[in-house]
Amino acid sequence: MSEDTGRLVGGRYRLGDVLGRGGMGTVWRGEDEVLGRTVAVKELRFPSSTDEEEKQRLITRTLREAKAIARIRSGSAVTVFDVVNEDSRPWIVMELIEGRSLADHIKEDGPLPPQRAAEVGLAILDVLRAAHREGILHRDVKPSNVLLEESTGRVVLTDFGIAKVEGDPSITSTGMLVGAPSYISPERARGKPPGPPADLWSLGGLLFAAVEGRPPYDKGSAISTLTAVMTEPVPSSERAGALSEAIAGLLVKDPEKRLDVSGARVLLQPVAHGHTGVGSAAGADGSRTAVLPAPPAGAPSAPPVPSSPPAASVPSPASGQGGASRTGHSPVAGNGGRRKKRADGGSSADRLRGALKNVRNGAAAAASGSAPPAEAPGTARQGQPPGTAPGTPGGAPGSGARSAAAPSPAPPAPKAVPPIPAR
Repeated sequence: MSEDTGRLVGGRYRLGDVLGRGGMGTVWRGEDEVLGRTVAVKELRFPSSTDEEEKQRLITRTLREAKAIARIRSGSAVTVFDVVNEDSRPWIVMELIEGRSLADHIKEDGPLPPQRAAEVGLAILDVLRAAHREGILHRDVKPSNVLLEESTGRVVLTDFGIAKVEGDPSITSTGMLVGAPSYISPERARGKPPGPPADLWSLGGLLFAAVEGRPPYDKGSAISTLTAVMTEPVPSSERAGALSEAIAGLLVKDPEKRLDVSGARVLLQPVAHGHTGVGSAAGADGSRTAVLPAPPAGAPSAPPVPSSPPAASVPSPASGQGGASRTGHSPVAGNGGRRKKRADGGSSADRLRGALKNVRNGAAAAASGSAPPAEAPGTARQGQPPGTAPGTPGGAPGSGARSAAAPSPAPPAPKAVPPIPAR
């Protein structure tokens, strides 16, 4: 039991058990003595070596998280009730989610079946859509930041601690790359400004991990993993089944060709609803068929139309983590801020940035000296389900129109032969 157990914060929130600890904070089970409800209280704590500048940065980050969550209207986002200033630091009071993280679920119970993974994906899409409409990028979508409520199965995306809010000065604008390397998009790894597609790449990596039990890229170190994210093809998923199309479309390296929220929803909904026969499917010869809209009542059915082969993507020539309360097993507070420089000539963050710069330069040199690899089948342009290709023959030149090859017409019926008159 902690010495702060039983403490009254903000004149109304009584601290109970500790739900999780991290380097920069503690999450408590609390009781709102005014409204008589159980809540979660996230406390920001400073290490003894933290200087005033770093304290202010961490306070800014904590307040940013609270404000970002408060702006998002989604059933899959945690609800913030209050922010209390106690001991010259903020305490966030929020909804208590009773359950484990997706990462803990995978570790303890194994991967999810594709249908459940698709349900998780749809819930996260709902949060991302609401966040992106508010100009908020999450930037740290990964299994440990997704909670699965035990009683209802509700999926909740947490930890907006490193979210980027449009119009606000970035607290990570010094060149430091934040987030989990296995789930950082190629464009972020190259040092480019992130947009909504970066969050969708992370969702693709999360879905891959949900069904495979491991992330698509994990090379043991941050630099090696980021290098693989930028340069290596996406590994195939052996357990994704009907979820393969959505994962492939979300993990397209070119953000301009990556699935957007609407396109991902089109592919995830049939899988989540158990309609595994709906959507593109690979035939015995490896070809794919495009999904056609349902014909009107009374109209004759038409055979599936083979789609054009996917277009190859050209990688960019330039190359280059706390969360809502939970009752699971992993700490939920933030992963800390920048390390102070040491007397040996630079911090580990400085060395990491230097090594990452070398990786980006090497990737750029490799890209300029060899032909770019073609994208894996099933990739798509933003908002477009995989299996179709832009600018295929039959469209207007330069229009980018998508067309599918129609089946060959049936041969004409033989002409009737008139009867021969009797003699």
